Amino acid sequence: MSGLVLVLNCGSSSIKYQLVDPVAGTAVASGLVERIGEPDARVVYSWGDKRFEHSGPIVDHADGLRLANELFTEHGPDLGAAGIKAVGHRVVHGGKLFHKPTLINDATLSEIERLADLAPLHNPANAMGIKVARKDFPDIPHVAVFDTGFFHSLPDAAATYAINRDIAEMYSIRRYGFHGTSHEYVTGEVAKILHTDPSRVNTIVLHLGNGASASAVRGGVAVETSMGLTPLEGLVMGTRCGDIDPGILMHLHRSAGMSIEQIDGLLNQNSGLKGVCGVNDFRELCAQMDAGSEAAKLAYDVYIHRLRKYLGAYVFVLGRVDAIAFTGGVGENAANVREDALSGLQGHGIAVDPDRNRSGVRGARVISTDDSQTTVLVVPTNEELAIARAAWQFV
Repeated sequence: MSGLVLVLNCGSSSIKYQLVDPVAGTAVASGLVERIGEPDARVVYSWGDKRFEHSGPIVDHADGLRLANELFTEHGPDLGAAGIKAVGHRVVHGGKLFHKPTLINDATLSEIERLADLAPLHNPANAMGIKVARKDFPDIPHVAVFDTGFFHSLPDAAATYAINRDIAEMYSIRRYGFHGTSHEYVTGEVAKILHTDPSRVNTIVLHLGNGASASAVRGGVAVETSMGLTPLEGLVMGTRCGDIDPGILMHLHRSAGMSIEQIDGLLNQNSGLKGVCGVNDFRELCAQMDAGSEAAKLAYDVYIHRLRKYLGAYVFVLGRVDAIAFTGGVGENAANVREDALSGLQGHGIAVDPDRNRSGVRGARVISTDDSQTTVLVVPTNEELAIARAAWQFV
């Protein structure tokens, strides 16, 4: 190996981490710290074909990273001797300032913390992980890779909200987009699968997980995306509502007496699939639907309806669609979602092969018919590899 990159993805109550060989494109080791701050927290660590776990209270991110480091030390590979050349950090919001991978110094970290106003659920956790990792690895370059970066290219017409220009400028209000690392990675993989240059491919990418977003990519450059100032806008998600009439917020405040904090919690944590049927795990939703739950069936139908609306809009935005790519936990695993999202579109040159779609084959694959004008694919995302490669550029 010519060198490794440690990738850290710190969420509000979790830390995903991988030790990546960016040249070979492989993960040497990986782990997950989850339920930070709770008594039943745990760390899961995999190295080769070995798997290790630690359960018990994890106080904070510093404690979680300490436990992760201990698993490396105890079971290998030793991080001090592994040849780590950089640490790559996922940062959700880069605002207007950051759109390329950025070497982290005190000023960069301060700006990431300031941007917490735009991503209060994400940037504080990202910043905390950076602080801890810089203490643990003080002599290694740390690089921030921003979720919003890929969508910095959005045309003004797509990025601009039709509100007072002075207010928008003063408070940095525009469409930023999120999941950009995933959308960029999948776009590149689609071009490889089609054996063509990315500049010649128009792609709609559907990143469907607990959070969900869509993008329209023309010739490798993003021209539209569903998420906006925050990750709340767009598709129906696990606990987030997606698109909503802004008048509903004023109505809830005036008629229900709800505070801004209560409305924020409703739209971000208690809406989406969970709000309609009580669950946000898609597997559980499908199980309830199979058991005859009308609420689960309604949640699923709303989810598919919104997805089809965005697909139709992006076909018109792009004019010509060469590929539609599904990724994320739901996009990669829910054959019914892929089938229902694209059903009845043969007249528009989009046809899914039922056998290919429901095949148990894993990995990147084409699921459209041979005569479909638009190639439909399932492409597993690999944000950690994308972050590792971006950090590797600095060394």
